[in-house]
Amino acid sequence: MDYPAHRLAHEAAPPYLGEGPHALWHYSEDPGLGRFRPHTPVTNPTAPPLVWAVDTRHAPMFWFPRDCPRGCVWPVSSTTDEDRERFFGQSAAPRIHVTESGWLDRMRSCRLYAYRLPPEPFRPHEEVGGYWVSDEPVEALERVSVDDLVGRHAAAGIELRLTPSIRPFWNRVTASTLEFSGSRLRNAS
Repeated sequence: MDYPAHRLAHEAAPPYLGEGPHALWHYSEDPGLGRFRPHTPVTNPTAPPLVWAVDTRHAPMFWFPRDCPRGCVWPVSSTTDEDRERFFGQSAAPRIHVTESGWLDRMRSCRLYAYRLPPEPFRPHEEVGGYWVSDEPVEALERVSVDDLVGRHAAAGIELRLTPSIRPFWNRVTASTLEFSGSRLRNAS
C-alpha cells in the first residue's frame, strides 16, 4: 500500500505485514467513544485544541495500553550503517518497539478500540509524521476491537522488545540517526 503523497517533516515508518489501506484512527481503551472534540493536551497546555488521529502506517505505535511507556524506531534513508547495525544488527524486522517488562501483563490483557475517523476534516501534522489533526469535532465511522497486542506485533513483523527500564535504550535512540517516536515516557521506570 502506498503511503499518501504529502510532505512530512520526518520519513514515514516502513510498511508492516497486513497493513491494510490508508485510514485515520484513534486508539482508546474506552469502548464508548464516538464523537471526538478538539482538546488541548494536559501535557502541552499552550497547544491549540485539536482532534488527533494516527494513520494506518503508524498505528502500531498505539498497540499498547494507553499509559504504557514505549519507544518505536525504524531506519530511514539518513540512518548510518553503524546505527543500523547497533539497533537492528540481529533483527530482520523493519521496526522495533520497546517497552518495559513491568507492562507485559497489561500488554497481554489490554483490549483497545480503534475508531476509524473520516479523512476530510484532517490535515497532516506539520512536524510529526503519521499524525493528523482537525480543528473541528469528528464522528467515528466505525469501532474495531483490538486485542492480543503482543501477537499483533508478531503478526505484523514488528519486533517487540521488553526491558526493565526503557531509559537507556531511549537515551541512545534519541542520539542516533534512526527515526523514532516515544509515548508516555514519563511513566517509565
